[in-house]
Amino acid sequence: MPLLDQAAKLATRKMPKVITPKAHAMIDYAVAASFFAFGAFLWRRNKRAAIGALACGAAETVTALCTDYPGGVRKQLSLGTHRTIDFTMSGVITSIPGMLHFADKPEAHFFRAQGLAIAAVAGLTDFSEHGGLIQDRLDKQSA
Repeated sequence: MPLLDQAAKLATRKMPKVITPKAHAMIDYAVAASFFAFGAFLWRRNKRAAIGALACGAAETVTALCTDYPGGVRKQLSLGTHRTIDFTMSGVITSIPGMLHFADKPEAHFFRAQGLAIAAVAGLTDFSEHGGLIQDRLDKQSA
């Protein structure tokens, strides 16, 4: 996982969990929409970045739709699993510019900022509000 994402995860571990699952769902859909918008904006200018953004938007949308939280449709993923996916996705998203060979282009900054934001939102979400003591179990696993 990239260094900035690890830093975000460590920094938010001891911070108060101020984002509710409902707010997290709204943020997830907003992040997905921003990826789709960025992909459309870049389509003529940088196809690799555009495809990367559209793929990230699709992955974020599918994850949000399948999570058991307000705003989820299929409810096949628990919030704990969603949290793990968020931290993994943040690392993948920040790595996309290097994988698709546009790391030296301005478009790469968007992916790095989005990855960092996703890690921060996951770290600040109160997962214990939905489904019992999920947060305590996750903290014990990651310690």
